[in-house]
Amino acid sequence: MARIIKEKEKFDITRLRFVLLGLLVGLMTGTVVSAFRYCIEVGLRASHQVYGYLHMGPFVWWHWALLIAFNLVLAALVALMLKQEPYISGSGIPQVEGQLAGELEMHWWAILWRKFVGGVLSLAPGLFLGREGPSIQLGAAVGQGLAGGFKLRGTDRRLLIASGSAAGLAAAFNAPIAGTLFVLEEVYHNFSPLVWLTALAGAIGSDFISLYVFGLVPVLHLSYSRSLPVTSYWHLILLGILLGLLGYLYQRVLLSMPRWYQRLTHLPRVVQGVVPFILLIAVGYFTPNLLGGGNSLIVGFGQYVPPLLTLLGIFAIRFVFSMISYGSGLPGGIFLPILSLGAIIGAIYGVVMYQLGLLPHVYIMNLIIFSMAGYFAGIGKAPFTAILLVTEMVGNLTHLMPLAVLSLTAYLVVDLLGGAPIYEALLEQMTFPKTVAQLHRPDRLEIPVFVGSSLNGKLVRDMPWPKEALLIGIRRGEREVIPHGDTLIREGDTLVLLTDAAERVRVKKRIDALSAALATAHKTRV
Repeated sequence: MARIIKEKEKFDITRLRFVLLGLLVGLMTGTVVSAFRYCIEVGLRASHQVYGYLHMGPFVWWHWALLIAFNLVLAALVALMLKQEPYISGSGIPQVEGQLAGELEMHWWAILWRKFVGGVLSLAPGLFLGREGPSIQLGAAVGQGLAGGFKLRGTDRRLLIASGSAAGLAAAFNAPIAGTLFVLEEVYHNFSPLVWLTALAGAIGSDFISLYVFGLVPVLHLSYSRSLPVTSYWHLILLGILLGLLGYLYQRVLLSMPRWYQRLTHLPRVVQGVVPFILLIAVGYFTPNLLGGGNSLIVGFGQYVPPLLTLLGIFAIRFVFSMISYGSGLPGGIFLPILSLGAIIGAIYGVVMYQLGLLPHVYIMNLIIFSMAGYFAGIGKAPFTAILLVTEMVGNLTHLMPLAVLSLTAYLVVDLLGGAPIYEALLEQMTFPKTVAQLHRPDRLEIPVFVGSSLNGKLVRDMPWPKEALLIGIRRGEREVIPHGDTLIREGDTLVLLTDAAERVRVKKRIDALSAALATAHKTRV
């Protein structure tokens, strides 16, 4: 009997199956996102040419009238798509998180084509939005579509959606490792083997297509001549505090933008995008080099770092117009705008310290690179993703230590101020109606037991489990334990509960509340 069991374990192809499925999702996502990137780049080059001509050429009134009419038409088209499918608004990452958490259900094809077209129409003219959030949602839609084609449900379906999300970020930034970790750290919140294997396979497949289309040069190829000496690491602490404070400010302003739009414009939500489309004309005329998510601005620092007053002006313009662009609800992300703002903050700090004689000029570029990770780590509260993302995008492995110091400092500052992960906070602002497909459908809920969790050391029979759920398994390392009353819950376990799809969120919140109550009771006894 033991021999038969070993043979079955030996030929278990579950992981191979999901790796192949993830690879298929990645290849298809890479094709979709590469086309998305290409359309945006072509449109953005055309926008630069138009504004360059208007800035340098003679004043012709009908040229301006034509440009205003064109932007109004774009705003109207995007508004129409937002009215037909509200879930394409914003970056799309909160929607993917909500979908994986069971809070909403979306029609993948309606999301896929409308997010593609709406994203191109919003990003190609030069609005201060990023391509990475839409790319993640596009990848999730591809994964959902393939899961439907293979008749997958529950956890298996979510694995393909998560794989598509990782593939979307990998293709957007040529960063497969960061794409995988972003899904684990920020979107899926689960480090189980099947999740990271499927996500990594998708990210690799997607990145292969993206590299074939756009080449091997890193997206933000920057280099510096000398590594920051350890004796200068105090700059990382000061800069990390600054990034944390400005990151918290970014969170508060961004989360307040929908309310400000409603108060100041009194426009329906779907047509508020007309505001940034009109303001874009002034930005494009006076500062055409600042158009877009900020990729060219960051790369430009490799050739020339502007003086302090210019940097302060660039930061003010990009901060304000990024808020106006994203706050309108147009399809577009905040990933790249956050990185560009971080680079500007690093440049400002470096120039100030150089002028005070406290930092050699050669290290300004180091701080620019480090600050991109620090600012995203503080705002997104995903430091591991920030470190790996900047490492892959810049194409340099020699700065991991300063990246870690700066990211951790910025993260702690935002955390002490009470800032929440930005995508979770955006998700909480959204309301999702339950669809008929979500009702009365069994589903699996996975609860990781982290180090220090109050669930550690508890017996299964001593836990007041929610009546809407049934504990059916405990995944412990490479094996799954069938729980009984005397099973001891340990740190590192993943609790597998069976519940109704419509009850997933409620059960998850009740488990979290139970864990918090146990922790409070333990502190009281101590």
